[in-house]
Amino acid sequence: MTKEKLRDAFFEVFGGTEEPVLVFSPGRVNLIGEHIDYNGGRVFPCALTMGTWFAGRKREDKLLRIYSENFKDLGIVERSSEALSCDPDKGFTNYPAGLIWTFRKNGLKIPCGMDVYLSGNIPYASGLSSSASVEVGMGLLLSELFGLEVLPEDIALFSQYSENNFNGLNCGIMDQFVIAMGKKDCAVYLDTASLAYEYAPVKLEGVKLVIGCTNKKRGLTDSKYNERRAECEEALSLLQKAADIQSLCELSLTDYEDLAFLLEKENLKKRVRHVVSENERVRKAVEALRQGDLELFGKLMNESHVSLRDDYEVTGIELDTLTEKAWKVEGCLGARMTGAGFGGCNVALVKDEAVEDFIRAVGDAYKEKIGYEAGFYTAEIGDGVHVM
Repeated sequence: MTKEKLRDAFFEVFGGTEEPVLVFSPGRVNLIGEHIDYNGGRVFPCALTMGTWFAGRKREDKLLRIYSENFKDLGIVERSSEALSCDPDKGFTNYPAGLIWTFRKNGLKIPCGMDVYLSGNIPYASGLSSSASVEVGMGLLLSELFGLEVLPEDIALFSQYSENNFNGLNCGIMDQFVIAMGKKDCAVYLDTASLAYEYAPVKLEGVKLVIGCTNKKRGLTDSKYNERRAECEEALSLLQKAADIQSLCELSLTDYEDLAFLLEKENLKKRVRHVVSENERVRKAVEALRQGDLELFGKLMNESHVSLRDDYEVTGIELDTLTEKAWKVEGCLGARMTGAGFGGCNVALVKDEAVEDFIRAVGDAYKEKIGYEAGFYTAEIGDGVHVM
């Protein structure tokens, strides 16, 4: 969306003459490293050119008015900007409201209400981080509107805190961090334990990133996401009886094999095996990309999906159908689920000349087995959140 279209859309909804602040906040796709950002692991996500557009301006009263082009039927949703709490009846507005709540908890002054317009092209509930896109975008909007000196890293941390404590999802830091810190044509190699990071150029010469969306709607707080995190915390407490570790990803595969006897429950053994092996796959995948070895990178993507399917058990028939069919299509170097799972999206590396055949073959197989169509997007890697 251009600045002019965004500005015009804001005035059409809210009227007035005072110019709004304009912000773009991307979605993200994680190339590899799933369900380890809350286990102290290394992840490898990138920001996308699809995302959420914001236009906002301050009001003279305490009223918070939010309109989303994606939920037109709701009209302008009004709520007080004071004494905020997560209200199920307020739907998507809980995400921007949570940022106001979090900013104030951190001593930052938000003295008045505001009018906020949103429009996004991230498929809803797709696993491409629409909620984190809204959170980080709102964080930058608040910073700009109220003249607050908040670093991008802090906006990421505030956004994660809001999702954990206002909206009730125990997510890790990955989504918010890459949306805040993303860089065009690069992925972020992030150590989630220390927040140390580096940019790794993603040179996909002759290859496209193709995202397949299952179109299965799911809410993460209603899924087994929090259950998986609780299982990892239980396993960590048991392993700490014999190992001086603060997170599961401090373990090597050899360490895991030596200590697995402490995990009497089979489900805990499987969860830890995924976490430790996935952390190792990320290291190998980043090195493969640096060497220009896309074939190896694709192979590691495939292994990641198998681990998420068999050991972490977060895929389901929709994601497995999309991904396992992708593996069989000539020209596909690798494919895996991305995001939290339980629906959402997968991501595939596909040779340029094979993209059309790939989408047709995988799409046909998916509709035949699942009964409804998948969506496909050729993704480009873009910059993190920014003022337009």
